[in-house]
Amino acid sequence: MPGFAPPATDERTALTAYLAHQRRALRATAHGLTTEQARMVAPAGELSIGGLIKHAGRCEHFWTDLILQRQRGPQRKADESDADEFRLAPDESLAGVLAAYAEAAERTDAVIAGIPDLGQAVPVPRGLPWFPEEVGNWSVRWVLLHLIEETARHGGHADIIRESIDGATLYPLLAAAEAWPAPWFRPWEPAAPTIGRQQPPVT
Repeated sequence: MPGFAPPATDERTALTAYLAHQRRALRATAHGLTTEQARMVAPAGELSIGGLIKHAGRCEHFWTDLILQRQRGPQRKADESDADEFRLAPDESLAGVLAAYAEAAERTDAVIAGIPDLGQAVPVPRGLPWFPEEVGNWSVRWVLLHLIEETARHGGHADIIRESIDGATLYPLLAAAEAWPAPWFRPWEPAAPTIGRQQPPVT
């Protein structure tokens, strides 16, 4: 059934398939939206669908760089806000962040495919309070599980925001986005936005 991750016979296939499935769900929350709608935030928060997809792509780049032990330039300081990572800048579009997310996912998949041992050590960054001082290394396996966790968590955020925009929910969106054959419910169709407000402009 297209709403489930496919069967897997080994650990690597299972982990990458579940990560891909969670990515599908997050991307589906943007199906049929304009960039303006992708900037809309829930009544009591600042998260938007466009911002969450932008963050998910950057998150995959960050963790893939950790696996490769690459430094991506200056890192955010402990007292520095990460709000810009969760919002679309004035010059960013929904199409742009979706393309960047697809590129990040492709890169992650290629890196994982080239690692023979999922137990390979991934050093824990030092000097930042959100990383544990008592742990020296994670593993590639741990990173994959964390990416599944992170993507699923933000997919849940995006589900709620999307429903507040036009009432759309995940399976009808997936059925419409992927043209499921003979779905057991009505695929999503466009409707006028109801609740939701525009994300405050970046200052």
